[in-house]
Amino acid sequence: MRNRLSLAFLFSGALLVACSDDDSFIQRPSGGLPAEVADKAELETYECSMDVIGEKVYVVDLGENYECDGDEWFRSYDQPKSSSSAKSSSSVTPKSSGATGEASPCSELPGGDCNYGTLTDTRDGQTYKTVTIGDQVWMAENLNYETENSYCYDDDPSNCAKYGRLYTWAAAMDSVGTWTTNGKGCGYGSECSPTGTIRGICPEGWHLPDTTEWNTLITSVGGVQDEDYAYKWHGAGTALKSTGGWYNDRNGTDAFGFSALPAGYRDYDGNYYGEGHYADFWSSTEGNSSSAYSMYLNYDYDIAGLYGSYKYYGRSVRCLKD
Repeated sequence: MRNRLSLAFLFSGALLVACSDDDSFIQRPSGGLPAEVADKAELETYECSMDVIGEKVYVVDLGENYECDGDEWFRSYDQPKSSSSAKSSSSVTPKSSGATGEASPCSELPGGDCNYGTLTDTRDGQTYKTVTIGDQVWMAENLNYETENSYCYDDDPSNCAKYGRLYTWAAAMDSVGTWTTNGKGCGYGSECSPTGTIRGICPEGWHLPDTTEWNTLITSVGGVQDEDYAYKWHGAGTALKSTGGWYNDRNGTDAFGFSALPAGYRDYDGNYYGEGHYADFWSSTEGNSSSAYSMYLNYDYDIAGLYGSYKYYGRSVRCLKD
């Protein structure tokens, strides 16, 4: 498959346009959509189509933003302040300073002595580096376990060795219930509303992190939540990105040993995009029947973000120890 970057990346799984300034992370209602509506019934009078993917509308009576995934409106992870939400503290997402539970950058210690370990996946014998960040133990490499609906970037096996595999959300959740039943039935076209710890495709004793656990990682590495947009944290992207492999030498510091590589993603048609430019990791948190959330890094920004993404896209998986 061709490795191409084009305007097709408008959705990109992060639901943003990669532009030259930080405002590119802000999706504003356009194409005739209002900034806010009175209730959900009024929202449904506006068509959610491919033309307005990623656009958000504030629903006043719910005190929440809803986002278009190209097919349906779903409750957005991004809950910024608006003229209406500012009237009620209950409708504003609490802000995090990023200081609580903050870990110490291990790469700055003598010898760069991060708290590494190893994990052997007994299913196929592959061994992965792990790293302790704050109170969490993460895989420090992307999962490379082969299963149905998992892919190598550009269909090249050498990319699986380098980046791990790219999984649809159904594959990441183990929707067929091979290992556990927690994620069974979760996939594109159905709402499964998973609860509790979801092992998914991860090795035994590990699980697919939810958005709360991704949030914990992001704040542990010093991410400072944006003043207006609750779905992005400044500084965390630089800390989490690897020290090599990113486009135009826009590498990170890898200050905590997470070593995020820009593996890109796979779309529904089998096209691959974003190698060197983007890293995108699934969470176990569902948006609606079409979308789930992922943690996203971009070569051109210091931001880590949590975004809604089509479930049928192929993305990387990092597992978290139970």
